[in-house]
Amino acid sequence: MSVVRGKIPCPFTYWGGAYLVKSTRFAPPGLLEAMILPFDQALRTVEEKLSGAVPNTSTETLPLTETLGRILAEDVFADRDYPPFHRSARDGFAVRSSDFTSLPVTLTCVGEIRAGGYFRSSIGQGQCISIMTGAPLPEGADAVVMVEHAQVEDSQVIFQRPIRAFENVIHKASEAAQGDRVLSRGQRLGAGEIGLLAAIGKVSVKVFRKPSVAVLATGDELVGMNQRPEWFQIRNSNSSLLAAQITQAGGIAQILETAPDEVTALRRLIKQGLAADLLLLSGGVSAGKYDLVEQVLAELGAEFYFQKVAIRPGMPVVFGRVAEKFFFGLPGNPVSTYVTFRVFVWPTIRALSGAPFAKPLFLRARLASSVSRKPELTTFVPAWVDSKEGVPTVDPVKWQGSGDLVGLAAANSFLVVHPERARLEAGEWADVMLVDH
Repeated sequence: MSVVRGKIPCPFTYWGGAYLVKSTRFAPPGLLEAMILPFDQALRTVEEKLSGAVPNTSTETLPLTETLGRILAEDVFADRDYPPFHRSARDGFAVRSSDFTSLPVTLTCVGEIRAGGYFRSSIGQGQCISIMTGAPLPEGADAVVMVEHAQVEDSQVIFQRPIRAFENVIHKASEAAQGDRVLSRGQRLGAGEIGLLAAIGKVSVKVFRKPSVAVLATGDELVGMNQRPEWFQIRNSNSSLLAAQITQAGGIAQILETAPDEVTALRRLIKQGLAADLLLLSGGVSAGKYDLVEQVLAELGAEFYFQKVAIRPGMPVVFGRVAEKFFFGLPGNPVSTYVTFRVFVWPTIRALSGAPFAKPLFLRARLASSVSRKPELTTFVPAWVDSKEGVPTVDPVKWQGSGDLVGLAAANSFLVVHPERARLEAGEWADVMLVDH
């Protein structure tokens, strides 16, 4: 088992080959010490637990126009060959390649075919037909010469270049043959997939129902976003932030009332949240005296799969299950909430929607300026990705830590600094996670 080693900014002890965080408050039975999982191992844990869960079998059939972003609940097959004929890939002249034994070649143009039309007879030796992009190749022809490479003199067309059989022609059934599977159960329907479904005449589509995701923000310091906070209070931004992320991930958000730092009310709201397909709790998972989320979950019989992950921001992230319902306890600081949702909850919602578990996608960009971070943690730094002279570049934005929503809103990506590197130099290729992709 891989473990976090080195200096971690929290109390820990080494035991049995792993670093364990010493709990100074209530801990669930058997978890008086919580191991800090490396990022990759935590992701594998989520994937493994979800793979053993009861699969989503609840489906609905919707008009094609209402399926954007939904997860396909059926395999889809081609209703005919695509294309259904040999199709011209260029504007030009349909010819017989056997006529091009020596150059120049002079052929007689005997007609025209545009997209949506066809030629009623075949062309013979010494003949050609004017043809438009997308039109079916006439019988007898086996190639298309681009119009730029032809010299037209009345009905005669002169060609100075050689041509190969089926040059500038898209073969019949080269995209898909009748009966081929063109989309698979579990695929997400984007614009391209919807275009394909329209092309094969699928006016209605069977998709998985969206999972319901309950959002429970906790903390006495929170007030509603429509209220004016006292100087010692803050507005509850996390519920709105999470609801937006849930919608983007393909779930249905159910925002619960804010939970106070009090066991009885917190227990009632957690029970309410467990009626959804997934429960997200924001705040109350750190080591403070009034961080009560794990205590209440343990009293409800929760099984905890991890309680801390070696990432920044977002180390005190909790993942577990009560009966058949999974839950995540996310940190209260909004950037921590955003990051832990993006890397752990987003693929969970996709899996609960009927799609395969998809780990976060990291792309590569050149670093515009040097970056230093604490080692031993996978660090996500709000950043801006751009292209300079055709090369993708990434540069951290100005931000003040895990509570800085202004910095988060100024970013279109996160620079990912891996635990084996404490410093990245300008000009290096670095990993980038795009925002909301």
